[in-house]
Amino acid sequence: MSKEQLLVAVVALIAGLLIGYMFFTSKTERTQINAPLPMGSGSPTDYQARIAEAEKLVKQDPRNLQAWVQLGNDYFDTDQAQKAITAYGKALELDPNNANILTDQGIMYRKMGWFDKAVANFEKAQQIDPKHLQSLFNLGVVYANDLKQPDKAIAVWKRYLAIDSTSPTAQQIKQMVDQLQNSPHGMK
Repeated sequence: MSKEQLLVAVVALIAGLLIGYMFFTSKTERTQINAPLPMGSGSPTDYQARIAEAEKLVKQDPRNLQAWVQLGNDYFDTDQAQKAITAYGKALELDPNNANILTDQGIMYRKMGWFDKAVANFEKAQQIDPKHLQSLFNLGVVYANDLKQPDKAIAVWKRYLAIDSTSPTAQQIKQMVDQLQNSPHGMK
C-alpha cells in the first residue's frame, strides 16, 4: 500500500469515526424501525474499516462504552442483527440504564424474531425514561405488526402522541392508529 493510499484510508477511518460519534451523541432517528438506515453515508468498505477499528478498540479496552456502542451501531447499519445484539449487550453491561442502547438492541431482537425480548427492552427503556419516544414508537410497531395486539399498539402510540403530537413521526403514528381503529384486519 502506498503512502497516499494509507493516508486516504486513515482519513476515511477518522471521518467514519467522527460520523459515528455524531450519530451516537445526537439523538437520531436510528431507533425507529421504519426509518431508512443511513447506508448511503458510507460504502461497505467504510463500514468494514470502522467495524475492524471498533473491534480492535474493544479488544484493547473491553470497558470502552463508546466503542461498544459504535460497534453495535455499525452492525445495526450493516444488517448484522446477532452481532449488534451482542455488542449492545456489552454496552449495557457498562451502562445498563441507557434507553437508546436498550431500544437499538430491542430493534435487533425484533429483527431476529425475538418479540418478547424486544418488548422487554422497549419497556425497560420506558421505565428508565418515560418520555423516550423511540422506544414507544417501536413498542407500538411490535404490538401492531408482530404480536397482532392492536389495542396495546394504540395505547402505546397514544402515550407517544401525548408527548409529541406534531412531528413527522407523530403524523405517521396518527395514520397507523387510524388504520388500526378503522380496519378489521389492522395495519397492512
